[in-house]
Amino acid sequence: MRIVEQAFGAPVGELFASFDDKPLAAASVAQIHPARMHDGRDVVVKITRPGIHAQVQADLLLLRRTMRVAQWIWPPLKRHRPLELVDELGAFLRDEIDMRHEAQNMRRMAKVLDALPGITQPHVVEPYATRNVLVQDRSHGTRLEAAYGTAAAPALARALLGAYVHQLFGAGVFHADPHPGNLFFFDDGRLCLHDFGSIGVLDPASRLALGGMVEAIAADDAEGVLDAAIAMGFFPSQVDRRSHVREIHLILAEMASRPLAQWSIAEAIWRVARIGQGAGFRLPAHLLSLIRTLFLVENTLRALDPNLDLLGTLSAQAAAIADIAEASRPSGNRPLAMRLARTARQLPQIATDLLRQAQLSDGRPAFSVHHHGLSSTQEAIARTGNRLALALVTLGLYVSGALLSLHSDGPQVFGHMPFLAMVAFAAAGLLSLRLVMAIARSGHL
Repeated sequence: MRIVEQAFGAPVGELFASFDDKPLAAASVAQIHPARMHDGRDVVVKITRPGIHAQVQADLLLLRRTMRVAQWIWPPLKRHRPLELVDELGAFLRDEIDMRHEAQNMRRMAKVLDALPGITQPHVVEPYATRNVLVQDRSHGTRLEAAYGTAAAPALARALLGAYVHQLFGAGVFHADPHPGNLFFFDDGRLCLHDFGSIGVLDPASRLALGGMVEAIAADDAEGVLDAAIAMGFFPSQVDRRSHVREIHLILAEMASRPLAQWSIAEAIWRVARIGQGAGFRLPAHLLSLIRTLFLVENTLRALDPNLDLLGTLSAQAAAIADIAEASRPSGNRPLAMRLARTARQLPQIATDLLRQAQLSDGRPAFSVHHHGLSSTQEAIARTGNRLALALVTLGLYVSGALLSLHSDGPQVFGHMPFLAMVAFAAAGLLSLRLVMAIARSGHL
């Protein structure tokens, strides 16, 4: 209650007609209390735990220092870019514990979900949204888990699937944490989404590419899957198409051999994204959020309707999904004829630029060359250079130690050995050990 009063600058009795000091639910970051506004609306008050911001900041600082030490002890860890992972985790956690961020997400998602007849969400009670406290409508629905195995479950599964088709391909904004604890349903069959600390965003090009990937997967079109994967950013545009298409074909063939109840679009996309990436593979955060959301939605759909033919359903909707994604591409307010005329006016300039490029280098045409497969060679050359430099430094320390041992000036240890010579020999020994370990790990002399 003290936190609520500090957040809104008024006593709880003035803010609410009633306020229950016993939490309705509690988690690691926040807890919620039921309350009633003076106009009679039932609401819940979400309050972050005291000190949570300082605790998260301290934990992230400790984690970052730990990763720095781990990289120094084991240099191959740098390939996984652990500091970037810590930064991404930090940005995610800071958003999760800021109620203003969640309120912003709720307002954005309300524009998407309010237009759908079979789905809803709680709304922010304006203007009660601060860093530590958020007031929102109270939903009196039932947790979706209660519908598992009931006669209403298949209809709820279809409603959930339709809602995410609209979010992913039509709106480009989606609820990114659809686990069963955040999904409720009403007696009239409507679904209600909760907890908007995390949402995902897809730009129009990514929506169109995702729609094309779903359509290609449903049609067993490995070439189309690869084109969509490149458009989404899973691979660079210069890839070995033959090997990638072969790998995608194997993935689709293996998935097609499973029973329909075990078919997973999310798994197919994830396996395609991992082709040729190795142990250090990392997707951009927005694509990782997308795939995680797809897995969560599929798991919930399976729990609601174990006999759901997800592939067949999406195959039947593949053309419609592609149309929705294409329709979501912004075309501006100009009429089609005006856009075509504008493009035609740009053609002479494009032709001029191409001719100018062809005249470079004394009339010889200029070409852009993209190499493929040289990154490992570059890394090997860099490692060799580092080892040579380390070997020269080590050799210098051995020579310095030998020269210093010939003189008895300064402090001595073991009765006759100059201290500075011992320091040089110890440093040389440590560097020699590191050099031997590096060569042993690589397996090459």
